[in-house]
Amino acid sequence: MRDTMDDVLFGGARLLADIGGTNARFALQRGPGRIEEIATLACAAHATFTDAVRAYLAGHPGAARELRHAVIAIANPVEGDFIKMTNHHWQFSIDAARRDLGLDTLLVVNDFAALSMSVPSLADADLEQVGGTRVSPDAVIGLVGAGTGLGVGGVIPDAGRWKVLPSEGGHVAFSPSNAREQAILAYCWTKWDHVSAERLISGPGLATIHEALCAIDGVAGAALEPAQVVERGLAGDQLCAEVLDVFCGALGTMAANVAVTLCARGGIYIGGGVVPRLGEFFAKSSFRARFENKGRFTDFCKQIPVYVIHAPYPALAGAAAMLDQQLVDARAAAQRAPIDSVTSTHHAHA
Repeated sequence: MRDTMDDVLFGGARLLADIGGTNARFALQRGPGRIEEIATLACAAHATFTDAVRAYLAGHPGAARELRHAVIAIANPVEGDFIKMTNHHWQFSIDAARRDLGLDTLLVVNDFAALSMSVPSLADADLEQVGGTRVSPDAVIGLVGAGTGLGVGGVIPDAGRWKVLPSEGGHVAFSPSNAREQAILAYCWTKWDHVSAERLISGPGLATIHEALCAIDGVAGAALEPAQVVERGLAGDQLCAEVLDVFCGALGTMAANVAVTLCARGGIYIGGGVVPRLGEFFAKSSFRARFENKGRFTDFCKQIPVYVIHAPYPALAGAAAMLDQQLVDARAAAQRAPIDSVTSTHHAHA
């Protein structure tokens, strides 16, 4: 009997994880769209990656016995078999971890790639539109995410599927658009030779902008954590409100750069933890005006809608979609193998 597609993709629960430098979120998936039993574990509480997986699975013994496939979205570059986290001490061989956990498949992907893959299937209720007039169906989609860092990416339609476009675009040079931002950049040059967009358009960037404005204006102020900047800015503190608007304006310029670079007629999506916390402030900020301030490409950018992602765990859904593709491709390759073998043998005797 031929297996159904669900048999290929599941055959029992699948493990999903989204791992950052501080926390690791785990979930089980037992069918399409059924992401359940989500739990957050502190990375520091577990000596190794596999220890954290076992700690989560200890609470789900039935799923652990049937588990064959897992996907891990991790806040780290993924190149080859060895993973060494940038912001945590975990390091491991993907294949060794797979064998240690008794899995058939352990797919490890970059967390922002997983977030990008989630975008095409996000529900309208998980999105807040900020400007723009129309989306071109089956067009390239751009993604910008401001959190601990600044992520940039895209997804490209390809023969009925979506392919992730990996990027390290958050590390491009910061580009000021007015005198105030030019002064902030000059201040940052006293600290760093290269000032990336991520230095300012991120959670830590809020603290940096606040520090820079205090120095520029000669204001004596204690250093603030990013959360304090957001809290005070939303409460009406004049300086912190300016920090938030500088952040939003710079993000608008960055998002427009991504839009024109990718020709992202499918829209620009804003992920990460910072923007959703700004609420109505973001929609009223300088973000959209700066997004559309693109000279000869102003009309182009005016048409492109921007969507703020409010889904609680989008990277888990994106990681699941990437695992789907991995398993389908592996199954197709296995089915082709006998044909390829016969063809190869025939050619050898030709």
